[in-house]
Amino acid sequence: MIEFINDLLMFMGHHKNYWLIPILLVLSIVGGLIVLTEGSVVAPFIYTLF
Repeated sequence: MIEFINDLLMFMGHHKNYWLIPILLVLSIVGGLIVLTEGSVVAPFIYTLF
């Protein structure tokens, strides 16, 4: 997993695709929320936000 992140950062640095950083950041935050709230009481409230 670390290799993939390193390769992705090298790709963005080489091709100057810095606009991908906010997209990847938002996707990782939403994915983390889904993983952390899966099976918890807070899950229905998180899903109503999206």
